[in-house]
Amino acid sequence: MRLGVMFDRDLPPESLVPFCRHLDATEVDDVWVVEDLGWTGAISSAATALAVTGRIRVGIGITPAPLRNPVLLAMELGNLARMHPNRLAAGIGHGVQDWMRRAGAAVPSPLTLLEETVLAVRALLRGETVTTRGRAVRLDGMRLVHPPAVPPPVLAGVMGPRSLELSGRVAQGTILPEGFGPERIAGARELIGAGGRGPALPAPGGGGRAAGGGPDGERGPDGGDRPDGGHEVAVFTHLYVGDDPARVREAVRPSAEETASFLGIAPDEAPMAAGTAKEAAEHVRALWAAGAGTVVLRPIGDDPLVHVDRILAALRDG
Repeated sequence: MRLGVMFDRDLPPESLVPFCRHLDATEVDDVWVVEDLGWTGAISSAATALAVTGRIRVGIGITPAPLRNPVLLAMELGNLARMHPNRLAAGIGHGVQDWMRRAGAAVPSPLTLLEETVLAVRALLRGETVTTRGRAVRLDGMRLVHPPAVPPPVLAGVMGPRSLELSGRVAQGTILPEGFGPERIAGARELIGAGGRGPALPAPGGGGRAAGGGPDGERGPDGGDRPDGGHEVAVFTHLYVGDDPARVREAVRPSAEETASFLGIAPDEAPMAAGTAKEAAEHVRALWAAGAGTVVLRPIGDDPLVHVDRILAALRDG
């Protein structure tokens, strides 16, 4: 079980360096960077985070397939993986379709593009020469001159049933967005398993954890590099720690409303690690117990590390 922290898109980009250095000195396993249209680019953020840290894994959640040529994406990921072995996790997704249209990058079938992109990127990272004439991706004898010795795991950032099945079939992990509680995680795992090698993923582990650990570079059953040797399920969740319930509700309200709109649920049904440090830690443990191999905290507010430090103390205390 892993614990990560997202560097929120609304934070000033120049604060990424002290943010990552702070986390590198804690028990946190991962720092995750994002790529949302108009905010920041994930590859430059990941390169910066890797360069200023020495221990934690850096996750990309996510690069939109419509904006990224698979050869260029594999070149960038391979370069990072060679310079920082076993410290990168690469997320690829459909992209928000309205954003893709506004950027002139919309495609007829986002599902097809995602599948063909993930397969091409993974093959290139393994050092293969790739020729493919798919519906969305067409490559002719492409290969990386400097492929990484250990390819980074490629995860699909998805949430719909067909996309989850696709992730189980072609990716090495799945990234689930904010708003997925224990019940949704269980359902997602079933769909991921249905798309892969069996009816369901292996049974999740239970219990808590004080945080800590790191990628071990174990090879997965299909030859890919996976931190847990299987299909990693990473779940994002908002974080806000406070002792005043009314203040907590007010602080998380905008995030709850945004998540609810995205998932089509009521705001009070959007689960998050919010409340006292003990309550926030209990939510993280519940996500782990439901099968989230990695829980990624998305702190709310302008002082995110205060909330991270408080939940880490609660997780440490058991």
